[in-house]
Amino acid sequence: MPTKSKKAKNIRIAAIGGLGEIGKNMYCVEYDDKIVVIDCGIKFPEDDLLGIDYVISDYQYVIKNRDKIQGLVITHGHEDHIGGIPFLLRQLSGINIYAGPLALALIRSKLEENGLTRDCNLIEIDEDSDLDFGEISVTFFRTTHSIPDTLGVAVHTPVGVVVQTGDYKFDLTPVDGQPAPNLQRMAKLGDEGVLLLMSDSTNAEVPTFTKSERFVGKSIRNIMESIKGRIIFASFASNISRIKQASDVAIENGRKIAVFGRSMEAAIKNGVELGYLDYPKGTLVDPKDVNNIPPEEMMILCTGSQGEPMAALSRIANGTHKQISIVPGDTVIFSSSPIPGNTMSVNHVINGLEEAGAEVIHGKVNNVHTSGHGGQEEQKLMLRLIKPKFFMPIHGEYRMLKIHTELAQLCDVPKENCFIMENGDVLELNQEEAKVVDHFPASDVFVDGNGIGDIGNAVIHERQLLSEDGLVAACATVKMKTGQILSGPDILSRGFIYMRESGELINQAQKQVYHAIKMCFRSSGRVTESMINDAIVDTLQDYLYEKTERKPIIIPMIISV
Repeated sequence: MPTKSKKAKNIRIAAIGGLGEIGKNMYCVEYDDKIVVIDCGIKFPEDDLLGIDYVISDYQYVIKNRDKIQGLVITHGHEDHIGGIPFLLRQLSGINIYAGPLALALIRSKLEENGLTRDCNLIEIDEDSDLDFGEISVTFFRTTHSIPDTLGVAVHTPVGVVVQTGDYKFDLTPVDGQPAPNLQRMAKLGDEGVLLLMSDSTNAEVPTFTKSERFVGKSIRNIMESIKGRIIFASFASNISRIKQASDVAIENGRKIAVFGRSMEAAIKNGVELGYLDYPKGTLVDPKDVNNIPPEEMMILCTGSQGEPMAALSRIANGTHKQISIVPGDTVIFSSSPIPGNTMSVNHVINGLEEAGAEVIHGKVNNVHTSGHGGQEEQKLMLRLIKPKFFMPIHGEYRMLKIHTELAQLCDVPKENCFIMENGDVLELNQEEAKVVDHFPASDVFVDGNGIGDIGNAVIHERQLLSEDGLVAACATVKMKTGQILSGPDILSRGFIYMRESGELINQAQKQVYHAIKMCFRSSGRVTESMINDAIVDTLQDYLYEKTERKPIIIPMIISV
């Protein structure tokens, strides 16, 4: 392990993503000419990002410093920590990726889908691993979360130790087969001295301990044992502990289990191969046989707990699933809570299921879900165990970071030693002081289909205008030499007005366009298409707003002769 040196340089901490937001986690710990990158996640788009599939980080800082990168260390296998890896590897190949068994299996599946398996080296780690990069070394400590194999990370440098918790809660009674958090190793790090703690802030607004996964298991058991008909159980595919508890109850009550949804199928496959899940022979049945099994003997595990339009549960709710239709007596259990941006989609699915005749059980009121993130009491416990000199809250929106900082001060971290930062900020620190010294571009990058970064804020703004006020197209054929209008103007509308019932408005709009074109030729010697387009947009925007108080996108379509 590195020893302290009088000539030691400062440590630099850079947040590529994960600050002021839930998701997109990616952090760099730099010492001298070496960088350890921790996590590489995505963020799911909010409702106002129309048509966007994912939001990823701007990787330019990492690419610029590619020669310094010693490896990408993964804390656990959730999408907001591994989802960005395929996008990163398209710009930065050949790096070493270190991850626990389940996270590694999930990453490998992503890379196989994207044809990127040769673009990196996948290396399995556990809490006893010790990565030696010369002046920097990395050790780990076991935590608990809503997915197995979760690790906290300690980066050791000659200046001091930087600890990044990853996502965590202190679940002291985890589900069978899952180890408890290693408090002893955390306390040992604290006793030896930690320079900086970077800690998960997601549940900083929750004033209590987060309930144990085993507590949810009892609720699931009580609910499922009272259900007489078919059970449809929807959860995060990555929540192996939740899947195990639901499966165990189903098996004990003589139910067969069918799995729907590609990510759920992959989770079951990985869980069985890694020993987290165990299904007696004959328990898992072919999805094609679901309708041939009595409802009281059937449980369906499926994706779609977040209301994803193409997920199995959404297609069941809207009646488009090829194999499953809701029948009287069906009970759907939502064993999750909506992540930011998905609430409306989840409510839409719930409404569809209930309209189809299913009973839907969801929400914390039924105790069928608990968070994988620790509340304030657990955040204070982490602070007491690690005892950092400096503190930097991560993984949370601004208000969460602020509250977490206040908790740190209650746990004896001086106010001047706490840093609420933004993506792109660079914190430089040593044993005596810490301060923000630099900032680099770290804006969101939008992924739309196969397009990465080609959709900017201007396009998003146009999509929002289209969704709110629609568009109006003005078409005309113009003889440019004489200014004669050979045909049109014609007005077309999509999402703005119902044209059959707006004849007078359309007629007046046509006249406005006609006069705008004519005025161009009267007021200028040399007229271009661009000048005509600008005149049409200005005229129609003013006229339509005056008449409707709406601002549709105006698209001039001039055919010049």
